[in-house]
Amino acid sequence: MLVTTEKNTDKRTQMPICSSSSSSSSSSTKSWILHGLAVGAAVAVALGAHAYLGRSGKFRSRVIGIIPARFASTRFQGKPLVQILGKPMIQRTWERAKLAETLDQVVVATDDEKIAECCRGFGAEVIMTSESCRNGTERCNEALQKLDKKYDIVVNIQGDEPLIEPEIIDGIVKALQAAPDAVFSTAVTSLKPEDAFDPNRVKCVVDNRGYAIYFSRGLIPYNKSGKVNPQFPYLLHLGIQSYDTKFLKIYPELTPTPLQLEEDLEQLKVLENGYKMKVIKVDHEAHGVDTPEDVEKIEQFMRERNMA
Repeated sequence: MLVTTEKNTDKRTQMPICSSSSSSSSSSTKSWILHGLAVGAAVAVALGAHAYLGRSGKFRSRVIGIIPARFASTRFQGKPLVQILGKPMIQRTWERAKLAETLDQVVVATDDEKIAECCRGFGAEVIMTSESCRNGTERCNEALQKLDKKYDIVVNIQGDEPLIEPEIIDGIVKALQAAPDAVFSTAVTSLKPEDAFDPNRVKCVVDNRGYAIYFSRGLIPYNKSGKVNPQFPYLLHLGIQSYDTKFLKIYPELTPTPLQLEEDLEQLKVLENGYKMKVIKVDHEAHGVDTPEDVEKIEQFMRERNMA
């Protein structure tokens, strides 16, 4: 079960990040993903997915990971270049993405030369995109059009998730490959009570078959008491999503929708237009960077776990 978007930066000294997760966290994440994929596969077969997957596993087999990055963000300008324990955040994210087994290629898509120069410096392939892109999805689409190779799936990897686990990337790719009725896939994890009313932490609700119903910056579901129910399994959307490339090409042509504009969440345009979105649940301690204050938190988290 799952969700995502692009972001910003203000004054902040650069400090890099490294990524690594404990073996217990990794194995727990794998077990969650395997469970989600098993459920998804069962549903897909019921929908006739075997007609696709039986072709030597070729359905949606060509996969690229794109990390959209912009400098002129409203909440945190220059965020991709902020240092996390000695490395630019964009580098931390790229290094984690390169470990995913399902990705044939990983590129950074940006409209800023400072970000491009930084990324080329640590070895990343960079695709320059226009400043007119309204969100990460449109930036991914423009980058895709500029590539020589053809791909079936694009994974939009949020540049502000420097500790993203490669297993999560692989999980959403496999979920989309196993659900031919879906055009989009994403991931969710358990929401911490202290994040319940934080508008930067996007919440998600899903149906019994693992498809997204809604995403919101507010707490969902919201009960009569107006308080967090400690017994309810609220879901937090993680900043990663994958798309079928045929759908990605038409996404920019879709008119912005009321819910999308009100919540400022691009994935709502997908749902409001009647498309299906597959969600997997993973065991992941989310550490996205939305504000300058989050940098200090993630560095402390990494120090405590000896993640250099």
